[in-house]
Amino acid sequence: MKSTVVGSFPSEESSPSNFKDKLLNTFGSYDPFKEAIKDSVIAQLDAGVDIISDGQVRGDMVSIFTKYIPGMKIEDGNTFIVSKIRNPTQEISIKDLQYAKNVMKDYYNGNIPEGCGVKGIITGPNTIVHSSRIQSFYKTKEDAIIDLAHSLKHEVDAIARKVKPVYIQIDEPFLSTGMVEMKTAREAIDILKEDLEVPLGMHVCGILDNAFKDLAKFNVDILDMEFAGNNVNLGVLEKNASLLTNKKVGFGCVDSSVNEVDDIEDIENLVVKAIDIVGKDNLILDPDCGLRRAPKDVAFKKLQLMNEIKDKYS
Repeated sequence: MKSTVVGSFPSEESSPSNFKDKLLNTFGSYDPFKEAIKDSVIAQLDAGVDIISDGQVRGDMVSIFTKYIPGMKIEDGNTFIVSKIRNPTQEISIKDLQYAKNVMKDYYNGNIPEGCGVKGIITGPNTIVHSSRIQSFYKTKEDAIIDLAHSLKHEVDAIARKVKPVYIQIDEPFLSTGMVEMKTAREAIDILKEDLEVPLGMHVCGILDNAFKDLAKFNVDILDMEFAGNNVNLGVLEKNASLLTNKKVGFGCVDSSVNEVDDIEDIENLVVKAIDIVGKDNLILDPDCGLRRAPKDVAFKKLQLMNEIKDKYS
């Protein structure tokens, strides 16, 4: 049994404080987020997380991708689809993931333990399109979703090839809302999965009683869901676990909706039930969702308690 994070971690931009950084800032080369990535990675590792993220420090989950995708524009924090969606103008998350992996390698003195490492995280095409407003070109969201999947496929393949992550996670919270046409959603994920040489996971938060049977059909290796923040999904999993053929379960056992430290007994009770349902070898423990809104000390303690339970039952 391993542990991971859904993605985001509390962070803030830094200002240049020494001569070198101030010089870099003068020439526009200073990165105000680099220190935040390092702090996020070290916090995750200190808490005992096995499969880390880069902290997703550079912005919200939609604009961090759409600002690099032709056919989409951002105004006043909102994303609009203004023409045909085309391939990204650059690799979006590669440098941050490579840096996070190097921080992790240094942390372990050059030898990252087996089964541990970094994962790439991409906001899914269904969620991005449903979070955006179509202004022109596309008559349906479904056509935009498929074109965006082909665009994001370039980022997925670049992560797999250049970072060699433990796996790649596609964030698709909209799949639990009932707003997404599931046939199109599966086709989009199939595009991202095609010829992929690392496992593909999909994170879907929200109540899943109406969506689980559809989600179980998606061509992913890991289906990540929340179980701490609602009292429905555990029963849904127990009733439908047999549908998850050859899939691991990303098991949200820490409540990311509250900025208070979870009761360790609550975490343990959830994990024990999950072990009974799918077996510990099929579990990857994580929070329900990202922890960006929590104070750093609270986010760290949540991860630390989660990993105490992981170590107890591994």
